Amino acid sequence: MGITTVGQLLDHAPRRYIRRGRIQALTELVAGERTSFVARVESSSTRRMRSDPRRSLTDVIVCDDSGASLKITFFNAYSAQKDLPVGSLALFTGKPEYYRGELAMTGADYAPVDTPESVLDATSDTGELLPIPVYPEAGKLTTPKLTRVLHQLLLTADLDSLPDPLSPELLAAQDLPPLGQAYRDLHRPETVAAYELARRRFRFQEAFVLQTELMRRRAEHAARPVDPRPPRPDGILARFDAALPFELTPGQREVGEQIAAELAGTAPMNRLLQGDVGSGKTVVALRAMLQVVDNGGQAAMLAPTEVLATQHHDKITAALGPLAAPGQLGGDPLATGVVLLTGSMPAAARRRALLDAASGAAGIVVGTHALIQDTVQFADLGLAVVDEQHRFGVEQRDALRAKAGQAPHTLVMTATPIPRTVAMTVFGDLDVSTLRELPGGRRPVETFVVGLAEHGPAWERRVWALAAEHVARGRQVYVVAPKIGDDAALPPFTSLRASLEAQQEDPEPATVTWLEELVAAQPELRAARTAVLHGRQDAQTKAGTMSGFAAGDIDVLVSTTVVEVGVDVPNATLMVVVDPERFGISQLHQLRGRIGRGEYASTCLLVTRAAPDHPARARLEAVAATTDGFELAEVDLQLRKEGDILGASQSGGRSGLRWVSALRDEALVARARTAAEAVIRADPDLSGHPVLRATIDRVLDEDRQAFLERG
Repeated sequence: MGITTVGQLLDHAPRRYIRRGRIQALTELVAGERTSFVARVESSSTRRMRSDPRRSLTDVIVCDDSGASLKITFFNAYSAQKDLPVGSLALFTGKPEYYRGELAMTGADYAPVDTPESVLDATSDTGELLPIPVYPEAGKLTTPKLTRVLHQLLLTADLDSLPDPLSPELLAAQDLPPLGQAYRDLHRPETVAAYELARRRFRFQEAFVLQTELMRRRAEHAARPVDPRPPRPDGILARFDAALPFELTPGQREVGEQIAAELAGTAPMNRLLQGDVGSGKTVVALRAMLQVVDNGGQAAMLAPTEVLATQHHDKITAALGPLAAPGQLGGDPLATGVVLLTGSMPAAARRRALLDAASGAAGIVVGTHALIQDTVQFADLGLAVVDEQHRFGVEQRDALRAKAGQAPHTLVMTATPIPRTVAMTVFGDLDVSTLRELPGGRRPVETFVVGLAEHGPAWERRVWALAAEHVARGRQVYVVAPKIGDDAALPPFTSLRASLEAQQEDPEPATVTWLEELVAAQPELRAARTAVLHGRQDAQTKAGTMSGFAAGDIDVLVSTTVVEVGVDVPNATLMVVVDPERFGISQLHQLRGRIGRGEYASTCLLVTRAAPDHPARARLEAVAATTDGFELAEVDLQLRKEGDILGASQSGGRSGLRWVSALRDEALVARARTAAEAVIRADPDLSGHPVLRATIDRVLDEDRQAFLERG
């Protein structure tokens, strides 16, 4: 299990507790009365349900010393098959009922035990039956073995002398037990209330330790001096604002004022800008970059893909117009250079871009990972903008910051709205700004779930007919697949519906190569100009395809999620996402944000082959029900539960948090944050809190440090 110290063993918390009734013999069970009994597994069998072959029933027959037996049925309980082999002894807790004239039980709490006596011995001083902890297990390390070791530890260790990272004043204010008592109540609770209070203490401790470190980092970052870069009334930003062909939204103005004030200060800005798809974050970032340029500095914008970096460069250049043409005929006298730096650029163009960045001729440098290579130097990097920050690792962002002689201002942007608890927990060292309104001219996108499992072939034909209608009106269409595929392994199916009928249980995911063939085979779309875009293509091919689609030379673009972020084609009005159940809510919302970017009504079709009762259908219905990304973020959080909110996929290593729940603990995290702020205000380097400092160092291993540094 990786447990090598007594402290780690104490921290190995039960995953649940069995709350027991009176221990009875099987002959004493009463229908409808919750009870507990110790019995041995006599037989175990699993079968598929006739009504739904994807679900299963496990029947376990148990018996005890009285000679009576009882059938316990578990639904889809694969763990019961593993945990209750024939011959094993367990404590069961549940409510028996009569079924077809015999007493039986549907579902039960259970915990493997060594002997019946070990259960009867588990009583408090008052003679009450103690709740039984059930631990995460590994191999032969079962709950009974772990329980024995922990009980021995509780008897021999002087837990009350353990140094506590929570001060007596904080424990009293939060009404929490001290550390030693919390460990005893966690592993050998005498009452339900005792273990619930112990768990609450450890949830608060984890939140408090994390928030204290986030607040410490924020204070440390704020103490680094930077050159003030105040707005200039006659600079390039003022000229850009005067030439803007549209009005900024109130949100853009408000966030812009926040950023302008921070850029004018002597402490480095460290801000997260979150905004729904199409909320205008790029304009806010560009205005911040121009304010830095006005003060003789440079700004770098890091994008996750060459497609997105190229689009940012082109959009910024087009938005600035004469202000991006220094020394050119028709250029503005205040103009600054805007250069692109990517890994696939020709050598001569790359040398020019590197020289412009190093000399300061380029006020704005846009690029991909190529920006953070050793050969890239800046004359005076004042602002680092990281777009779609979740696509980058810690080292990459730190490497960009390191290009500045002193700490640069940092603006990280995300189009994936973040629930408040996650924002406090994950981005606690950042100030968070939010853009909620959509700029004028954006049309809401209508979204529909097209379920092919419950509807006939006519529904699929209607999907392709609708695509043809959009093309006939001069509009453009995205068709998105979850996989790229292989030309040599095209499925032999002529329609999505046919593939479903042939494969039934779990159809192979649709691929770009297969969908390209399907689109070409539709009579209505034979005249449509179709192209393919995916991540295996070389940069030149991808750029050429995107340019052709943006110019209107391509009617139907069959793509993977490479179009998920940043692609801006106002003429695209239909998106067909095939097998959308293979994407998450935020990803579907991002994809949908590629349409509805112009004046035309737009439609998104989520074409699924999943059965109506498939768990993923709830996600699809949620996406179809609203276009509010913030509402969807909360739904996503609830549907996914805790597991992957702060997990390895986002933290770069093992799970981020063990105790704190992003669903349940918003109020607790807020209290921990307030307490941490008070501690750091009084003691910024924690010199007066050595136990808390040591706990932070112990808890925050390298993976967790990476998690903290994501901003």
